[in-house]
Amino acid sequence: MSTSNQSQIFFENEPESPIEPAHPRTTGILPSQEISNLIARGHVNASRAIDPEHIQPASLDLRLGDMAHRVRASFLPGPNSTVESKIKDLRMARVDLTGAPVFEKDCVYIIPLLEELNLPDNISGKANPKSTTGRLDIFTRLITDYGTEFDTVPPGYKGKLYAEVVSRTFTVALRAGMRLSQLRFVQGNPRSGDSTIKGLDHEEPLVYMDESSPAKAQLQRGLRVTVNLEASEPNEIVAYKAKRYAPVIELDRINFYSTEEFWEVSHQSANKNLILEPGDFYILASRERVRVPPDYAAEMVPFDPADGEFRIHYAGFFDPGFGYGSSEIKGTRAVLEVRAHEVPFLIEHGQLVGRLNYMHLLSRPNKIYGTNIGSSYQHQALTLSKQFRRESKR
Repeated sequence: MSTSNQSQIFFENEPESPIEPAHPRTTGILPSQEISNLIARGHVNASRAIDPEHIQPASLDLRLGDMAHRVRASFLPGPNSTVESKIKDLRMARVDLTGAPVFEKDCVYIIPLLEELNLPDNISGKANPKSTTGRLDIFTRLITDYGTEFDTVPPGYKGKLYAEVVSRTFTVALRAGMRLSQLRFVQGNPRSGDSTIKGLDHEEPLVYMDESSPAKAQLQRGLRVTVNLEASEPNEIVAYKAKRYAPVIELDRINFYSTEEFWEVSHQSANKNLILEPGDFYILASRERVRVPPDYAAEMVPFDPADGEFRIHYAGFFDPGFGYGSSEIKGTRAVLEVRAHEVPFLIEHGQLVGRLNYMHLLSRPNKIYGTNIGSSYQHQALTLSKQFRRESKR
């Protein structure tokens, strides 16, 4: 493996570490301070300094390198091949990311990331798109050398990281250093299941139906999440559908674009339902306001095709403190990225659209999800990505 020893991380006014429990956990997701330790010990390297803001409560943001490779097809390298060797076989063109090149829709790009890994034998990783990436329908997956699964880093992995990037709906402009995905580090094999969620919900409500009404968590292979298609006020928007022929979106333009150029809006129908059209991309919100306590992280698990003819939620990580803060927030709606499959599909208010699984952290992170660390969606209702102007609901 070729790793860089130039990686650095600088912290100012670092919060004090919380008091550890009497019997610290030996398995679980690594919190922010343990990710910092991984970097300090050389288990995560990068040719450019890793800033504190790149470390989230339970994950590390991954940055695009300077060069992208347009390839003919998506791939996994398999147990006998590196990513670079596959790129050589499939490459159509190189794309310099030091400017702001345009990525055309439905074209496959492989981008070496700035971060490389030299993990201990008991540490593995799992990747997911960041929230903003998913809300723009940018399909991105992590690839490792000799990998047989996307978004999975095996225990003890030593090598480079690559992102597969496909913009499904919008033409987008990307540049080197942008953060499209995030990586969680996991020590050992922590357990997760309905019994864990039930215990958490018994201690403190995980679900609110509004800002003052807790509800019992409905469990079935995870916390059941249903869709909201009911307006709570006149002319409230309950769904966005992406327009097919919209202008280019430059991802570093924040609070910049007008909604009308890129999205069609839907209001509550008489029957509180919506027909999803094949191939179109929708932004919806959950009916429930969900909470993630600071000692836990959550993930929207892959949607079971038996539950409906659509795909739900590309960006599935929910950070410690989401909808919870320091216990003062009474839940936050999950924003759902939805794409119909081959046939039109009728989705109805209150219909099951996903499941949240919870997994404990090794210890409480020294930062939790919220506005104090620049989190964009803590108080969201139905919210588009941060590139769009926050306009009044119509």
